[in-house]
Amino acid sequence: MRAEATFVGNATVLLRIGDFTVLTDPAFGPAGSRVSLGYGLFTRRLRDPVLDCLDGVDLDAVLLSHLHGDHFDRAARRRLDPRLPILTTPQAERRLRRRFPNVRGMPTWEAHQWTRGDQRLRVTAVPGRHGPGIADLLLPDVMGSVVEFAVAGRSRLTLYVTGDTLYRPGLAEIPRRFGQIDAMLIHLGGTRVLGLLVTMDDRHGVELTRLIRAGRTIPIHCDDYRVQKSPPLRYLSRARRDGLASVHPVSRGETVALPLRVPGLP
Repeated sequence: MRAEATFVGNATVLLRIGDFTVLTDPAFGPAGSRVSLGYGLFTRRLRDPVLDCLDGVDLDAVLLSHLHGDHFDRAARRRLDPRLPILTTPQAERRLRRRFPNVRGMPTWEAHQWTRGDQRLRVTAVPGRHGPGIADLLLPDVMGSVVEFAVAGRSRLTLYVTGDTLYRPGLAEIPRRFGQIDAMLIHLGGTRVLGLLVTMDDRHGVELTRLIRAGRTIPIHCDDYRVQKSPPLRYLSRARRDGLASVHPVSRGETVALPLRVPGLP
């Protein structure tokens, strides 16, 4: 039985969990490509994604936290099979459903699941807030995802994918609802648009890491685009100073194991 995450770049991660294969936030454009942030704003990619790890992969679904060009770009739309199921926000569903008829918009706390033999993969949409205060109304709706994997009715893995949310104490509802979080993919980067912070920087990231207390925390979405202003080393250094030993940095193209629970143990 395997559970692993391969970092492609930015927020794009290939998840292989048991018999299921899921891709998060597909952005496939090369370094130098320009993507839209809405309202006539653009940013350029600085680093190439590692796409060869996707060759020959048969995907079960895509998890799309929100519809921004650095999370779902034109290169990804051209490459992905339009019949592929996409789990995203209701707002993004309305914009994607003409090309991707199997897209599903999920309100907060709604869940969707697949079964394969005695294995079950369940995805629940959880809260996210892209911008501070009233500025959030001008940004796309965003969701986090909690991915739960069970075998023969026994929980083996709970994975939290934060999406492009800012830190706020209300995110404590996630571990309250789901209990032990075995792993977390945390979106960082300190992205700034027109001077406003719209993704977690090192301070926000450490606060959320401390709040969630995942068994393994994997920082992503850090330094692929010009608008990302908080390099990953700042987060890693702050986490180390705060004694957060669960943080596991990952390089592009690298595959890291996700901690499966031992059957029969809580």
